[in-house]
Parts: sequence; C-alpha cells; structure tokens
Amino acid sequence: MCRLFKVSGRVQGVFFRANTRKVAQSLDVRGHAVNLADGSVEVRACGDDGAVAKLEAWLHDGPPQAAVTSVDELPAECTSPGRFRTG
Repeated sequence: MCRLFKVSGRVQGVFFRANTRKVAQSLDVRGHAVNLADGSVEVRACGDDGAVAKLEAWLHDGPPQAAVTSVDELPAECTSPGRFRTG
C-alpha cells in the first residue's frame, strides 16, 4: 500500500521530517518526507496497511514542536521506494 499526504501547519523548521523518518523506520514504512515551497511537508508512505495507518495517525500530531493544522491525502501511484528518506 502506498499513500501520499500533505501535512500543513507549523511543520517546517521543527524537525518534522526527521521525526517522521524515525517513526516510519520503526514501522518498516518506506517513502519520503520533503518540504514543499508552500510551507507544508509531503509524506509518501509505502508498506503494510496497518503500519501506514499508524504513521498517518502520528502525522496528525507530529513532534512536540509542530502544530499540525491538516493532513490531506493526495492521489498517489504505488511505487516501491527504498528506505525512508528526507529531502
């Protein structure tokens, strides 16, 4: 299963991507977390349905420094990326 999320709010400059990578790796989820020009973070998550659902639930809160206002799911092609990365 692959899903693509756009996380908005105070999510840049608060270690959101690094923490997302840690959580994803602990769940054996592959994909990426990258900053977007509009101040949001794009998260592609590929893996077991339950693991991707757990990561999605975490995205709604993020790390303590973050202030997530929305998590939107975007259309995504199912790809098979390598390890979870940030960019």
